[in-house]
Amino acid sequence: MTEPALAGRHRGRPPGRTNTRQAVLDAAREVFAEHGYQQASLRAIAAEAGVDAGMVRHFFGDKAGLFRAAMELPIDPAEVLPALLEPGVDGLGERVVRFFLSVWEEPTARGPFLAVIRSVSGHEESAAMFREFITDQVLVRIAAALDRPNARLRATLVASQLIGLAMVRYVVRVEPLASAPVDQVVAAVAPTVQRYLTGDLGEAV
Repeated sequence: MTEPALAGRHRGRPPGRTNTRQAVLDAAREVFAEHGYQQASLRAIAAEAGVDAGMVRHFFGDKAGLFRAAMELPIDPAEVLPALLEPGVDGLGERVVRFFLSVWEEPTARGPFLAVIRSVSGHEESAAMFREFITDQVLVRIAAALDRPNARLRATLVASQLIGLAMVRYVVRVEPLASAPVDQVVAAVAPTVQRYLTGDLGEAV
């Protein structure tokens, strides 16, 4: 995925286009880039693609599914988070970090994530829509599962820790973190993530 793909294309569908699914993806990238994730609607994307909204749902299910396909994200937060959250908050930090690393360690998943991070790092519109998606699909769900004060802040602190970890280990590849064993990284990072989730954040917050 390249930055121009996220930034949008000239509006309008070429005449005689037969690849309806690709037309919807092209339209989705344009509408998401122009309006952001929260303000974009399936109806607007369908109109841009020249199809019925029901066709969009047929291909992608809902807006989150369409966004994942347009951004080429390899996982569905709606499928992953319940399994991580179901055992409760005890040990959640370790489960989250271990799962996060397991995804990045898989070469087929790492490529799309690298493309997304590089794109959002250098393109404000892409960063905004990705931020809205993460907030809506991940952070809100984690915050809802935490019976703690400042649940939304806790969730965003976790996100900051994980995104920073991905940048240093997989994007910039700073040693020795880049080649450290997964178990060692989990042991080092999980306690911090657990404190963000359930510990004392200090009087300032």
